[in-house]
Amino acid sequence: MAGVTWRLGDLTVNRIGFGAMRLPQEGTAFDPRARPRSRAQAVEVLRKAIELGVNHVDTAAFYFSATRSANELINSALAPYPEDLVIVTKVGPGRTPQGEWLPLARPGQLRGQVEENLRQLGRDHLDVVNLRVSGLDDVTDHFAALARLREQGLVRHLGLSNVKPHHLDQAQRVAPVVCVQNSYGLGHHPEQDDFLGVCGERGVAFVPFFALAGANQEAGTSTEDDEVTAIAEGHGVSAAQVRLAWTLARGPHVLVIPGTGDPDHLRQNVEAGGLVLTPEELTRLDAVHLGGS
Repeated sequence: MAGVTWRLGDLTVNRIGFGAMRLPQEGTAFDPRARPRSRAQAVEVLRKAIELGVNHVDTAAFYFSATRSANELINSALAPYPEDLVIVTKVGPGRTPQGEWLPLARPGQLRGQVEENLRQLGRDHLDVVNLRVSGLDDVTDHFAALARLREQGLVRHLGLSNVKPHHLDQAQRVAPVVCVQNSYGLGHHPEQDDFLGVCGERGVAFVPFFALAGANQEAGTSTEDDEVTAIAEGHGVSAAQVRLAWTLARGPHVLVIPGTGDPDHLRQNVEAGGLVLTPEELTRLDAVHLGGS
């Protein structure tokens, strides 16, 4: 795989990873009407990702459809796991077996969520666990609970998801933070630019989810504006590849975890790591990002 690596603590990952959120179902994630994805297709995509050099897989126990679980699919497809594979999961939210969302877990409930991820993935420890925050102003107690699990050897490294800068400050006073996962992409939440920079200054990986989302879309395929399309055509690549390349160009600490159930899209996503945009193209895309062109 072309491109540079980054370290999550003592774990080295390629900067283009794979997000497992869409593996259990076709269409929109968490849509109860979505059709479960073919098990054979999901397994094929996961194994192809490893063949293409992906060694960073992002998942969660709450990624499931009526008949498919992302963690179980990862276990079935990839175990015994390659030595260099880093599996990142997240805790905090939960869902009932019927798919309904539960209130954010209390600090004392996080161990159970960690153990559920361990069971589903067939691991004796988790490489990285992100605390996903929802409506929580102070993460100190939750992060301290995860830090205790880290001290006990159940978790190797800790991160944060869906957070604001003050959450990072709070967490770093408790234990080391190796990554921050926030919704971000070209034209998507440009207010995150400063926080992305803060993470870089502190040596914390910034891992956008929805990196292919446009300014007016939360997820899925993005509106391909004229600038993105023109640059893509000039390189003979897809608009999605341009968006991923721009995101990676935001800093050496920026990782991406695009998810797909399509082997061809997977290959294109990985190949985006080798796409080099010129300074002039980056300037044009930066203008798009900030709302101008």
